[in-house]
Amino acid sequence: MFRKVISRAGVQISQLNQRFASQAGESSNIEKTINQVTLLGRVGADPQERGTEQHPVVIFSLATHINYKYENGEFMQKTDWHRVCVFKPNLRQSVYNYLKKGQRVLVNGRLSYGEFKDNEGNSRLTTAIIADDVIFFQSQ
Repeated sequence: MFRKVISRAGVQISQLNQRFASQAGESSNIEKTINQVTLLGRVGADPQERGTEQHPVVIFSLATHINYKYENGEFMQKTDWHRVCVFKPNLRQSVYNYLKKGQRVLVNGRLSYGEFKDNEGNSRLTTAIIADDVIFFQSQ
């Protein structure tokens, strides 16, 4: 009985896969991926407006840290600094107008990697968080 059910389910899944593959055509190679980042930390400096008039962006730095303990009992803290870029118009304006250095925020977004040439012509790699949402916590 159980084998019949499993066998029947396998046939149905196979038929569905064939049908979707024929409908999808070339798009059958497209698959779902996830690029998601959530950070909770403190703002390192007041946000800055950058970019161009056609492509404005607000940028701020965000500090997060991890605490760890050595075998001798000593506690240490390592801080990581993140570059956060805000492109969404309403969010960008709110961040620029109201976010201040030292404020605690939660950022949801995605990782973005890029490359640019410095003044000497050397390639430099960049990493940024592209913010989809910035949640402000009450400042102290």
